[in-house]
Amino acid sequence: MTIRPKILIMIALPLAVFFVSLFIGRLVIDPVTLIKVLGVKLLHLPIEKDWNQAVEIVVIRIRLPRAIMAMMVGAGLSISGAAFQGMFNNPLVSPYLLGVSSGAGFGAALGIILGAGAGLIQVSSFGFGILAVVLTYLTSRVYKTTPLLMLVLSGVIVSSLFMSLISLIKFVADPDEKLPTIVFWIMGSFGSTRLEDLFLTFWPMAIGVTGLLMVRWRINLMSMGDREAKAMGTRVELLKGIIIFCTTLISAAAVSVCGIIGWVGLVIPHICRMWVGPDHRALLPTTIMVGASYLLVIDNIARTLTSSEIPLGILTSIIGAPFFAYLLRRSKGIFN
Repeated sequence: MTIRPKILIMIALPLAVFFVSLFIGRLVIDPVTLIKVLGVKLLHLPIEKDWNQAVEIVVIRIRLPRAIMAMMVGAGLSISGAAFQGMFNNPLVSPYLLGVSSGAGFGAALGIILGAGAGLIQVSSFGFGILAVVLTYLTSRVYKTTPLLMLVLSGVIVSSLFMSLISLIKFVADPDEKLPTIVFWIMGSFGSTRLEDLFLTFWPMAIGVTGLLMVRWRINLMSMGDREAKAMGTRVELLKGIIIFCTTLISAAAVSVCGIIGWVGLVIPHICRMWVGPDHRALLPTTIMVGASYLLVIDNIARTLTSSEIPLGILTSIIGAPFFAYLLRRSKGIFN
C-alpha cells in the first residue's frame, strides 16, 4: 500500500469510529438527527428542532465528551508506548513502565477514601502519578550502573510500593461504598467523563504529544543505542528527560480521568510498526490515529455489549493479551 491510501485511512478511520460512537448505545439515535443536533449545538445552524431534550443531552453532555476523551487517551497512551519502546529499544515496554499508573491509582484511591470530589480525585491522581515517576528517576540515579536498566528496575520498585499502598487502602475502605468505587475506578472507565474534564486533560496531553512529535526523528537515533546516538551528536540524557517528561504528562493525565487501562500502549505501536515500519517520523503520528480509534471502539463495546458497563481494563486485557502474542509471533524481527 502506498503512502497516500495509508494517510487517507489514518484520517477516515477515527472520524468514522467517532461518528458511529455518537449514535449507538442504549438510546439509538439515527444519523440524520445526530447531524442536526451537532449542527445546532456546535455550529449554531438555523435548523428546526424536531427531537426531544433527552436526545440532545445524551449526545452533547454524555456521548460527545466521552468519545473525545476516549480518543485522547487512546492516542496519548499509544504514542507514549511507541516513544518508550524506541527509547528503551525494547518492544515489551509500555507507558506505565516507570510507575505512573500505580502512583496515579494510589492518588485516586486516596482521594476516594477521603471523600474528595471528582475534581480533587483527578488532581490527586495526576499529582501522585507525577510523583511516582520522579521517585523512579531519583532512585535510578543512586546507582551508577546501566542507566536504562536501573530506570526499569526502579520503576518496578516504585510500582510495587504504590500497588501495596493501594491494597492497604482497599483493605481499610468501607466495603459497601468506597471499596466498589475504588475497584471500578482502577479497572478503567469513561462513564463519568464530563465536558469540564476535557479541558483539564487536554493541556497536559497536548504538551506531551507535541513534545514527542517534535523529537520523533531523534528517537530513531535512540533506538540504535546510546553510543551510536551520542556519536551522531545527540544529547542522549536530555532527550531521555524530554521523552520521560512528555510520556509522564500524558500517562498521568490519562489515568487521572479514566483509571488504569492496560495493553493500549503496548499493542498499538506494534500494529502501527507492522503497517508503516519502524521509522518514528511516521510511526508516532500513526499511533495517534490508530490508538484513538482502537480505544474508542473498545469503549463502545464496553458500554453497549451488556446492560451494565464493562470496565475497560477487562476488555483491553482480554483482547490485547492474545492479540499481542499473535503479533509477537508474526512480527518477529520487525522491530529491529
